[in-house]
Amino acid sequence: MTVKNILKGGTAAFVLGLGSAAAAQDSSFTMRMLDESPSIDPSLIEDVSGSDIARQLFEGLMNQDAEGNVIPGVATDYEVSEDGLTYTFNLRDGAVWSDGEPVKASDFVYSWQRAANPETASPYAWYIELMSIENASAVIAGEVDPSELGVEAPDDSTFVVHLTTPLPYFPQMVTHTTTFPVPEHVITELGDAWVEPGNMVSNGAYVLTERVPQERLVAERNEMYWDNENTSIEEVVFLIINDENVALTRYLAGELDRTEVPTGQYPSLSEEYPDQAVSVPSLCTYYYNYNLRDTGPEWAQNADVRKALSLAVDRDVLVENVLQAGQIPAYTFTPGATAGFEVPEVPFATMTQEERNEMAQELLAGAGYGPEGEPLEVEILYNTSEGHRQIAVAVSQMWQQTLGITSTLANMEWQTFLEERGNGNFDVSRAGWCGDYNEASTFLDLMDSGSGYNDAAYVNEEVDTMLADAKTAENPQELYTQIEQIVAEEMPVIPLYHYTSVFMLNPAIQGWPYDNVQGNFYVKDFTLSE
Repeated sequence: MTVKNILKGGTAAFVLGLGSAAAAQDSSFTMRMLDESPSIDPSLIEDVSGSDIARQLFEGLMNQDAEGNVIPGVATDYEVSEDGLTYTFNLRDGAVWSDGEPVKASDFVYSWQRAANPETASPYAWYIELMSIENASAVIAGEVDPSELGVEAPDDSTFVVHLTTPLPYFPQMVTHTTTFPVPEHVITELGDAWVEPGNMVSNGAYVLTERVPQERLVAERNEMYWDNENTSIEEVVFLIINDENVALTRYLAGELDRTEVPTGQYPSLSEEYPDQAVSVPSLCTYYYNYNLRDTGPEWAQNADVRKALSLAVDRDVLVENVLQAGQIPAYTFTPGATAGFEVPEVPFATMTQEERNEMAQELLAGAGYGPEGEPLEVEILYNTSEGHRQIAVAVSQMWQQTLGITSTLANMEWQTFLEERGNGNFDVSRAGWCGDYNEASTFLDLMDSGSGYNDAAYVNEEVDTMLADAKTAENPQELYTQIEQIVAEEMPVIPLYHYTSVFMLNPAIQGWPYDNVQGNFYVKDFTLSE
């Protein structure tokens, strides 16, 4: 049974007539992106938009189907050793790069070593370590040569991975863009310029033909792709449109096949365009980081203050009055949609908002802040987006009304925002995390003190130990429950809500993976209805 929230109706057929006809005529798929991705090099990608692009240009060992199940990609199959520590992937004969060179097992060896190599400065190098690959930690730390990473190619069609810990979800992890192959023969020749149109050689269903910074990226069908005969869409276009309302206008004018629904507009759009407005569960959490570094604000070091700010946020108001598209209030970091995860009970989740507000006031006063104590000023950092602004405004008003806290809002364009957040130049910063694979560790590992995306700089040795133990536990749920309870008590982050994916989709586009909670899509699987 599908989880699509799409009702059939006739209202929108005329409105999207031009868009549908245009798509059918030139066999293209055009979608909106909020920001320019910092990189489309698989080894350097750190954002969802970059991954969406890379998934069209490159292909990893395994892909996902419309339900999120692992299916063959470059690898036709794999074997796992009895102890679960060795994975052997068998590559297909017909896989070639867009320049006609064969995709070899050595390409994967090179790519994974490159991602782990500290000289590459991959923001996702930690993911290679997370995969429990032999010597990954030492390679990333620069203690041993990348050639010591536990991957090998005994021949051109066999790729072998050696793990230090059995990970039952390891096959899911190799659908992530960081594990995609990159062409050593091109990178060696061209260096950083290899990602430019005309230079980029890729192995996916599409090849890069145009990239205009802050404007658009275009990819065209790769005739060399092993499954090209089953690809229907000729061209994929990503248009960068910062304003979500402008994007909606362009969608309704037929210029886009997909765009996000502006915050708060889903109820009206779903009524007016019932066959195009979509809201489906998504494996993502929207949250705020506190800056727990020594250079951060002094008040952020106090767990009672952090709890007070979190308690004072009325999550029901956020999802019902601001967002209005089926989002779920978040009281744990990990979404309930995560495979095999049982949402644990945390005390503040069962309280009424009035009870939360009373506790928040008591905690803040007890810490010496608030109306009867030291004034508290908080800056909320977020990347430019009307939706992010509306949430920040709502949260700041809740803090003001309940706790008497003064807030300032600071918005930055995406790349600058990432740098500032990563460098710890904030009080509170907006964040969103979407699962890299469908298992609770993809969320909770962000609470590890060594995680590259622990932007709060949270350190708890007990949590670190439990996260490590969970990787070898037969049933890690008990450990996940304990970690969530600790996070709810110490509150290094403020979970606000669990996403739904809310967008407008041209009804002529068939094959969107509505039931894949990770939202991973492959345009090669789309078709156009007449």
